[in-house]
Amino acid sequence: MSSMEEDASRFLKKIVKTLSAALLWMIVNTVMGIYFGWMFFADSPGPGNYIFYAWMLISLGALLYYFNRIWKEEMK
Repeated sequence: MSSMEEDASRFLKKIVKTLSAALLWMIVNTVMGIYFGWMFFADSPGPGNYIFYAWMLISLGALLYYFNRIWKEEMK
């Protein structure tokens, strides 16, 4: 296997990791928000809405940190 093929393989693995993590994050937040009804406001925001949106922002920060860590790795 040449070094070009190894580089392409590492690059594709980074892409797959990024896409799968983003898709998982979107599915989890959408399903939990719709299933528990926390994504939508009835008359005014309730405690569940605050918890859901706080979770979504915190998990988005963790997801972006994970993306940063994946893409900062050297492609040796």
